[in-house]
Amino acid sequence: MLTLKHIHYEVHDKDHDINILSDISLDIATRKFIVITGPNGGGKSTIAKLIAGVIAPTSGQILWQGEDITETSITERAHLGIGYALQQPVCFKGIGVKDLLQIATGRELSDAQACDYLSKVGLRAQDYVHRDVNASLSGGELKRIEIATILARKPLLAIFDEPEAGIDLWSFQSLIQVFRQMRAEIADSSILVISHQERILEIADEIIVVVKGRIEHHGTREEILPYLIGSPATA
Repeated sequence: MLTLKHIHYEVHDKDHDINILSDISLDIATRKFIVITGPNGGGKSTIAKLIAGVIAPTSGQILWQGEDITETSITERAHLGIGYALQQPVCFKGIGVKDLLQIATGRELSDAQACDYLSKVGLRAQDYVHRDVNASLSGGELKRIEIATILARKPLLAIFDEPEAGIDLWSFQSLIQVFRQMRAEIADSSILVISHQERILEIADEIIVVVKGRIEHHGTREEILPYLIGSPATA
């Protein structure tokens, strides 16, 4: 489905370059739930942004179903089937929750259809379907609404960048249930989650450990999770 080939990413700070990612190569296959984990500042979220098209690599290739998409925009990648949920969801002044879901699906939705997506992410749908997506919503509510838009869009590759960030324990419990359900319903798609939460790691088919801009380990949950439990890598 998706291949990264020898990806490097640098940023320029004053009079020198700072290396963020070094020679990242990996394959994301169809029908997989993959978690990228590792210490803060290791480059996890940078990989998600590169795949989604938010930023471009300094060098290397990104292939989508065999086609080079290294230079394509985030909008073009969304049309190809790559969905990206931000670490901090954006508030949209003047846009309702139902409007956002209709934008995601690309079609008109009845209240019942919109409520179905909201119910899947653990929200009392009737309380939210006609609300605005604005600052009156909590971080956990915004996070779940954003996940509902990803469910509505049904991308071939859904990317979630630290979905647990900024949400309370109750919302996190609901989030785990959402991911378990998504994992159970994977058909011809894949899910990529950036996280260091053990309960999310336990759902994964594959775990990728990124440390100091490099892939330190990549294998099945059974291979990698025992190492992580006794390692400071995800602290």
